[in-house]
Amino acid sequence: MKVIFIKDMKGQGKKGEVKEVSEGYATNFLFPRGIARPATEGNMKTLQQQNASEQKRKAEEKEEAAQLGKKLDEMTVVLKAKAGEGGRLFGAITSKQIAEALAEQKIKIDKRKIELGEPIRTLGVTQVPVKLHPEVKATLKVQITEE
Repeated sequence: MKVIFIKDMKGQGKKGEVKEVSEGYATNFLFPRGIARPATEGNMKTLQQQNASEQKRKAEEKEEAAQLGKKLDEMTVVLKAKAGEGGRLFGAITSKQIAEALAEQKIKIDKRKIELGEPIRTLGVTQVPVKLHPEVKATLKVQITEE
């Protein structure tokens, strides 16, 4: 019997997969627990529509990320910090502070998406990579000035 999995089932199939399983397993286990549905024509069409809408949503997310990436590439964030001799900072600039500075400019980016290898400890301009989407990366310029 062919079934469409609604939820992931370890060892059997992932959500959205169409698989052949025994009739007893389907009627006595998968259907009552809401893990799968019979693979009828109506259910197959519903599955195709769901897949199409999911792909459209992913494409829109990628496009939004690309537009934000272009905006970030042209931007420079200016942060002020106390510094000692030789342009060395007292403390450091972290991804959290960069995210807060972006939020002040009405750009909301999660601090975990800012890929700062280690905190910035010197004055000047630093190129900081930002991962906006699995396929979209941008480079933000962060300028540290003396307070």
